[in-house]
Amino acid sequence: MMHSHTQENENEGGEETNMAAWLLGIKNLQIQPYHLPPLGPNDVKVEIKALGICGSDVHHFKNMRVANFIVKKPMVIGHECAGIIKEIGHNVKSVAVGDRVALEPGISCQSCNLCKNGSYNLCKKMKFFGSPPTNGALANQVIHPENLVFKLPDNVSLEEGAMCEPLSVGVHACRRANVSPDTKVLIFGAGPIGLVTMLAARAFGAPKIIVADVDELRLSFAKDLGADATIQVSKNIQDIEKETTMIFEAMGESVDISFDCVGFDKTMSTALNATRAGGKVCLVGLGQTQMTIPLVAAASRNTWPLCIELLRTKKIDVMPLITHRYKFTQQDVEKAFETSAQGGNAIKVMFNL
Repeated sequence: MMHSHTQENENEGGEETNMAAWLLGIKNLQIQPYHLPPLGPNDVKVEIKALGICGSDVHHFKNMRVANFIVKKPMVIGHECAGIIKEIGHNVKSVAVGDRVALEPGISCQSCNLCKNGSYNLCKKMKFFGSPPTNGALANQVIHPENLVFKLPDNVSLEEGAMCEPLSVGVHACRRANVSPDTKVLIFGAGPIGLVTMLAARAFGAPKIIVADVDELRLSFAKDLGADATIQVSKNIQDIEKETTMIFEAMGESVDISFDCVGFDKTMSTALNATRAGGKVCLVGLGQTQMTIPLVAAASRNTWPLCIELLRTKKIDVMPLITHRYKFTQQDVEKAFETSAQGGNAIKVMFNL
C-alpha cells in the first residue's frame, strides 16, 4: 500500500500539516502538503469533511484540461464540498467556529459592475475551486470568503452540503426555465446533472418528468429516483423522428420544457423537435467538448440558500445519488477518480475526510 503522506504529518510547530490532493499530470494525483494563505479579515478556515467528484474534475484528471482551461502547473483538485469552520477572520459575523457549512466554490472579484449588480456568477475574474489556475478543495483545510459559506441546518448532513453544488445546477436550470405544476418536463441525460435537474423539477412541482439516455443502467437509476417514464435513445442522428414520437407517446401530450443535460447535436435537435411551440429548451450540458459544464458556478447564482432549504424540508433527497464513498488516503484518492472516470454504476463518488 502506497502512502506518500498522511494527514498526521507534523511540522516543528506541532501543528498538523495541511494536505491536499494535487493533480501533477494525466491520471497522476498525489497527496502532498498544501500551504494556505493567511486568513483575511473576511475569510474563514474550513476543515473539509465531504467532497464529491464532478465531471469536470474527472476531465482534468484524464486530460489536464477542460475546454479552454488548461492545467499548466500542479493544482489541488475538487470543488463540491462541505466542512466545519475552524477559524474566522476578525470581521466575520455570519458564521462561527464549529459551524457546519457548504461552500460555494466560485470566488468573484466583488468590485466589477457585474458583481455589484448581483450577477457575480458572470464575473470575468471568477476564481473557481479546482479550475486552473485556482486550487480546489480536496484538502484537510481551505480558506474561503465568509459570503460564500452557508450554514447547514442540523438535519442536513455534510454529504448533503457537498451535494449543494451539483444540485445548484438543477435548481438554477429549473428557475431559469420557470418549471411549475403547469409544466411537463423532458430531460436528456441521466448522469449526475440530469438527475439533480430531475429532482429539482419535481421539487418545483413538475407533474410529469421523462428522462432519456443511451444507458440502460442510468435510466433504471432515474426510474428509481422517481422519473415518470424513461426512454432509451440511440446516438444515431437518423433516429430523431422515431424517438420524438416515442417521447410524445410517453408524455401523453407535448413537452413544455426540455433540459439538455448532455449537449450533443443529437440531443439538442431531439429536444427542439419534442418540445411544443412556445415551450422552452434549456441547455445545461456542454457535451460537444465531451463533458458537463466546466464552470458550473458560472451558470448559477444565489442558489445555495434555496438548495439548503430544499434539503432541510426534505423536498429533495440527494443521498441516493451518492453511490461510492472513499477516504482521503493516496490509495483511495486514486481509486475514487478511477471509479468516477469509468462511469458505469458510479453516479456521485464522495470523499469523507
